[in-house]
Amino acid sequence: MINNLLRYFKSTHFTKAFLVALAMAIPVFISIYFFDRVDIGFSMALGAILCAPSDVAGSLKHKFYGILASIVLTFVITLVVGYFSSNLIILIPLIIVLVFSVAYISVFGFRASLVSLSGLLSLVLAFAHTSTETSSLEHSLYIALGGIWFLILTTLVQIAFSKVEVDFLYVQLIEKTSEFIRVRGKLLVNEKNRPALFDQIFILQTEINELHETIREVILERRMSSGFSNRSRRRQLFFSKIMEIYELAISNTIDYEKLDAWFKEHPEEINEFKILLFEISDRLNHISKVIRKEEKLNFQNNFKILLNNLNNHIEHYKISVGLPESREGTIFLLNYKTYLEKQINNLNDMVRILNNYSKNDKIGGIKDAEQFITPQDYDLKKLKANFSFKSAIFRHSLRLTVTMLIGFIIGHTIEMQQPYWIILTIVVIMRPSYSLTKERTKNRVVGTLMGATVGVGIVFLTQSTVVYGIIAAVSLIIGFSLVKQNYRNGAAFITLYVIFMYALITPNILDVIKFRVIDTLIGSSLAYVANFLLWPAWESKSIKEYFAHTIDALSLFLKEVDQLYHKKGETPTSYSLARKEAFLEIGNLNAAYQRFAQEPKSKQAHGAEVYDLTTILNTFLSSLSSLGMYIRTNETGEAPKHFEIYVKHINFNLLKAVAILNDVESGHTLASEEIKQATEKYDSYFNELAKKRDKEIEAGLPITKDMRIKLHETQLVSEQVKWLLNLSENLVKKIKKI
Repeated sequence: MINNLLRYFKSTHFTKAFLVALAMAIPVFISIYFFDRVDIGFSMALGAILCAPSDVAGSLKHKFYGILASIVLTFVITLVVGYFSSNLIILIPLIIVLVFSVAYISVFGFRASLVSLSGLLSLVLAFAHTSTETSSLEHSLYIALGGIWFLILTTLVQIAFSKVEVDFLYVQLIEKTSEFIRVRGKLLVNEKNRPALFDQIFILQTEINELHETIREVILERRMSSGFSNRSRRRQLFFSKIMEIYELAISNTIDYEKLDAWFKEHPEEINEFKILLFEISDRLNHISKVIRKEEKLNFQNNFKILLNNLNNHIEHYKISVGLPESREGTIFLLNYKTYLEKQINNLNDMVRILNNYSKNDKIGGIKDAEQFITPQDYDLKKLKANFSFKSAIFRHSLRLTVTMLIGFIIGHTIEMQQPYWIILTIVVIMRPSYSLTKERTKNRVVGTLMGATVGVGIVFLTQSTVVYGIIAAVSLIIGFSLVKQNYRNGAAFITLYVIFMYALITPNILDVIKFRVIDTLIGSSLAYVANFLLWPAWESKSIKEYFAHTIDALSLFLKEVDQLYHKKGETPTSYSLARKEAFLEIGNLNAAYQRFAQEPKSKQAHGAEVYDLTTILNTFLSSLSSLGMYIRTNETGEAPKHFEIYVKHINFNLLKAVAILNDVESGHTLASEEIKQATEKYDSYFNELAKKRDKEIEAGLPITKDMRIKLHETQLVSEQVKWLLNLSENLVKKIKKI
């Protein structure tokens, strides 16, 4: 409990929430103390809070321009709405134009959506300005000044405490990677729970990919702008080791049906591997705690003992089952042990880096680093390209406009204390997808009711304005710190902040609570119903696009693996970029599937097929990564012609799948006889090697290095390409059903 509380106070979420509260409090204090006016400070505080959404993890440059865009947008919107707020004939068409235009900015991506949110919030809160002491122009200027003040403050804090943000990102990534490793361990032995475990894998992959993108942006852009210092070298190497652990885990593909068949009578052998995976997961958690400064770096571990146990169990399996029946299972166990040894080596490297053991002059930079940063596309052509009902953002903008207009009319028709609370609720709840809106609606309503209940209890206990002020200040910080991590609890604390802020200026606090709850219920209901009825963006309509993008990325990655197997040598940048894109597209697909799974059952068209396709594509990436990893990290022979035949057929199936998704399938096919001959050649060569080795065993000869390499390469490469071909064929069959 105490450790969790300390973690919370050390987190960047709390720091940023405190920074927002400070940015709001200082202008208010100066305004009251030096000018004896609260309205100036309130306007500046509003400007600071309106720019806060753009203060997200990432490069300083992107954050700076994001907040600057928010300042300009909030100034213009506040000024225009304030100027025409008393003229309904002009105001209503103005609201329609502004809401749609500002919401439509989101077509430019994540950061643009944060600027859009700032603009929409400023439009809503422009109706809250009722002061007669400041004009609309002065109010807008003070909001802009508050935004500039927040920009200066957050920029100085990031420059001064950049290490804190990077460390926190690393901690999040390590903990997610640790959880991913643990779930992979559970998959080995929990046959009945595998579907649920795969769902966990999908979610974790999405979260890990997002963290990879953010950290790349932070450390690589900082390295390009400020040079390659010893600290940046260590950070970059540390990041590469975490990524390698994750990629190794992804690459370690397993045919679970074969696994269950091989070790049905010997589950204890597989359980030993699960134990070692859990130990690796625990070690990663220890490293995250070291970075958090919760534990001192500990060099003690059980890896040597556990690896010896693995050797004993592999030997026991080989003897108890006997050759040649145990050969495939034994080779699997040996390959799996090699994989775990690589993970342990990466962990040891991470420990050395943490202990400043690494020799920085030997740490090279990432080749063509700038290519690994996903570019921000702000081409104005995107506005035209998305201006149709095919675009989810276009439909969302239109839906939000209509819903906010209805909320505005309801708020002014019914005598509400703060009618803008209805449209404020709509803005913060409504999202382009039904599932996200549904989740936020539930959390918003429950959080508001929780905050209102606690608020009523406190009001009956005390009427002290000092207590109210303290509660409001604390609730503001806690609410902002939780809103991205736990929206329900965040909404509860923000409700408490609103209640007790009003309690300081109005005696009718119970009326404030009542109207807060009513407005939230009205706004939430409108947002939920609108997302269901008004041009809904069901994931079943767009999931094909995610499948197509993912398959295209996998096809490109397959070509790079093929080229690497032929050319050998240093891994080219094009390979690394293709691998990165494949991982990102799989992450996007997994996120889309999670949204799909949360939609009403009646809207989940071809639900079983969509799940199967998502699983197939994740397995395909895992298998392809495994093949690429083996080729990159092991000495391999010349690529045989039958390998090329497999690659040709696999890629043909991938392209065929995309063609079916795009309704442009051709009747062209490849000769199946080619694959039959290629399979026979692979099997024949492996059997020859196996027979030769059996004779060596009979003669009491130890296995030579050359024989071991040939056996492992032939078995692993042939198994992977056969598996990839099988997956690609299943992919085409499943896609034909949706």
